[in-house]
Amino acid sequence: FYGNADGKTFYDDEKQTLPNNADRFTPAESVDTGTSDDASDDAAASDDEITDADGSTDDTQDDADGSEQDGSDSDVETMANDDELTDGDGNLVLGDDVEGGSGSSAGSSTEPVHVNPVYEVTDEKGRFMAVLYLDFFPRESKRGGAWMTEFRGTKTVDGVETRPLVSLVMNFTKPTEQTPSLLTFDEVETFLHEFGHSLHGMLAEGKYESLNGTNVYRDFVELPSQIMENWATEKEFLDLWAVHYETGEPIPAELVERIVAAKNYLAAYANVRQLSFGMTDMAWHTLTEPFEGDVEQFEVASMAPTQVLPVVPGTAMAPAFGHIFSGGYAAGYYGYKWAEVLEADAFSLFKEKGIFNREVADSFRKNILSKGGTEHPMKLYVAFRGHKPETRALIEKMGLGK
Repeated sequence: FYGNADGKTFYDDEKQTLPNNADRFTPAESVDTGTSDDASDDAAASDDEITDADGSTDDTQDDADGSEQDGSDSDVETMANDDELTDGDGNLVLGDDVEGGSGSSAGSSTEPVHVNPVYEVTDEKGRFMAVLYLDFFPRESKRGGAWMTEFRGTKTVDGVETRPLVSLVMNFTKPTEQTPSLLTFDEVETFLHEFGHSLHGMLAEGKYESLNGTNVYRDFVELPSQIMENWATEKEFLDLWAVHYETGEPIPAELVERIVAAKNYLAAYANVRQLSFGMTDMAWHTLTEPFEGDVEQFEVASMAPTQVLPVVPGTAMAPAFGHIFSGGYAAGYYGYKWAEVLEADAFSLFKEKGIFNREVADSFRKNILSKGGTEHPMKLYVAFRGHKPETRALIEKMGLGK
């Protein structure tokens, strides 16, 4: 997604100035797509959590600590230097460190001031699309996690179009006096995830703000975000920027392969684990009468079709399953797994045609990103993919189809 017009771009980010009226806006409802760092959020949540457009956490596949297949984050960090993601040639900037400066509360302070870049996003024809604010590093009073927020959405009133004001908020590893900000693989993947949400907002086209951008069905909102994560392990993409911060050596293909192998460790178990959560959610929310039975036994029965490990007597996850009782996912937890099916099947078209194929990218923008909730998700998906979602791509992605 670098700023050029040769088929390797979703948008042009060369212009970095605000439009004249960009500092005068009324904040609208924010779209929180962040990562929760609250372990009490969900007793069932895994170590690796990415959240959806309402701030709820997505249980993604656990990495196996100590596995021989594990791609060490320390190895990845030396390659994922955010100065490589940020340069002066029109590539997406992740922020510079400025000593002192107008942003410092004390001009004599030696504490680096992390300047949050702001972009005026335009398309290849120079049409203004959005303002993108980037906030990458933790600071006092800033909550943890990662999210995309839309301060103002796209709309047209009396023939006058208003374009969106979008921000991406992260809590990336800070730079030090000795090293630039070196991102872990999880941080790179999270950035791509949230950037997918921002594309959904920035490329919206439509009259009604309530139907644009991420204002879509809950089980469709994660397609634009989760599909972007696929690029994190594509060597062709990584070779554009992922180099050793000291030697300039491109990230080795062998390291990328180790990362993929680590992600797929115990993939089959992780798959049925997610299915068990979705089935339990549906079991609770298809009850037609007040429940007065045994919670533990109800859970055992609802999870039985996906049970792999022996049941531990005296345990139940439902009382702590915040997603489905207080987190807005009642009868909707299945959407996480459904989003995996969608993104894997959609990305398989990029794999077939090329991960930077302009025709496929334009179709994804036209049929998915720009349409928001103006049409039924299945109609939009078929317009892009040519058929309804199929599970084969996800099975193969998890390394289970061989």
